[in-house]
Amino acid sequence: MSPETSTRIRRGALIFTAVTFCVFLVYTATDSIRPGSFSSSSFASILPSYLNYSSPPVPDSTLELEEILKNASTVNRTVILTTLNDAWASPGSIVDLFLKSFRLGDGTHKLLDHLVIVAMDQRAYNRCRIVHNYCYALVTKGVDFHQEADFMTPHYLKMMWRRIDFLRTVLELGYSFVFTDADIMWFRDPFPRFFPDADFQIACDNFLGRSDDMNNSPNGGFNYVKSNDRTIAFYKFWYSSREAYPEFHDQDVLNKIKFDPIISNIGLKIRFLDTAYFGGLCEPSRDLNVVCTMHVNCCIGMDRKLIDLEIMLQDWRAFVSLPSDLKNQSIISWRVPRNCSLNSVHHTDTPKAGND
Repeated sequence: MSPETSTRIRRGALIFTAVTFCVFLVYTATDSIRPGSFSSSSFASILPSYLNYSSPPVPDSTLELEEILKNASTVNRTVILTTLNDAWASPGSIVDLFLKSFRLGDGTHKLLDHLVIVAMDQRAYNRCRIVHNYCYALVTKGVDFHQEADFMTPHYLKMMWRRIDFLRTVLELGYSFVFTDADIMWFRDPFPRFFPDADFQIACDNFLGRSDDMNNSPNGGFNYVKSNDRTIAFYKFWYSSREAYPEFHDQDVLNKIKFDPIISNIGLKIRFLDTAYFGGLCEPSRDLNVVCTMHVNCCIGMDRKLIDLEIMLQDWRAFVSLPSDLKNQSIISWRVPRNCSLNSVHHTDTPKAGND
C-alpha cells in the first residue's frame, strides 16, 4: 500500500468518526427535548444564548387591552375611556344614564363606537357586556372595587390611583384618550373644543377665564391626553407623587404638582377647559347652544346624583325640541342642582369606580 493511499484511509476514518460523534450529540439533544422532558434549562444547555435574547412574555391582560383599544380607537389612535364598578353598573343606575346621553346628544351617538368601559370588578364587567361593545376587566390583586367608595377613604384612594396607573399604561401602548367619569353627560362632540397643540387638557370645577392659568381648579373626571413621551413621563410623575402626599387623592395631588419644575422640564403643555363648554354643578355651562358635557360634581351620594342626572337629561330633551329661533334665545336653563348641594366643597364628590 502506498503512503498516499494510507493517508487517504486515515483521513476517511477521522471524518467518519467525527460525523458519527455529531450524530450521537444530535440524537442525545433531540431525545432530551422529546415531549414531557423539555425545559428551558435543557434548551439553554444546547443554545446558551437563547434565554439571553428572548423577549419576556407579554401578559394576557395587556394583549387583551391592546386588542380592545385597537378595535375601539379612531383613525388617529384615540379612545374614550370611563371606569365603572358594580355600584354604578346596576340597571337604572349611573351607567345607563351615561350611555343615554350619548344617544340623545348632538353628534355624540357615533362616539359610542370609540368608548371603552373599564370595569373594576366582575359584576360591573358582566353588566358592561350586556349594555356596551367594548369592555375591559381591570383586575387589581387583593382589592375588591365593587362597593361604593366613600370619599377619601383608603378604598377610594386605591381606586383613584389605580386609575392613574392604568391611564399611564394606555399612553404607553400608544393610544391617546379622553377620560370621562360616568356621571358626566355628553351632549355634543367635545373634540372640536379641544386645543390642538396641548398635551394634557382637563376640565375645571372653577374656570378663571384663561386656559393657560395654572390657578384654575382642575377636575380629574374629564381630560384629554395625547400619547407622547411628555405625557407618559407626566403620568409616571403624577403616580409617584402619591407617596409624597399619602392622604391626598389624585386631583388634589395634581393641584400641588402642577407648579412643580418637573412639569416645565418635561415640556408638558397643559390647558384647562372652559366651563362654558365643559360644565358641572360646581360651575354650570349656561348656554345649552354650546355645552358639550355636564358633570354632576359638587354632589355627595349616588341617589342625589341619579336624580339630578335625570333632570339634566330632561332639560336637554326640552332644549332640543325647541324651534331654532327659540333655542338661540336661551329660554331654557338647567334646573340643577336640585338634590345636589352647591354648598359642598368643590371636589368632595362621592365617586364609584374612580369617578370624581
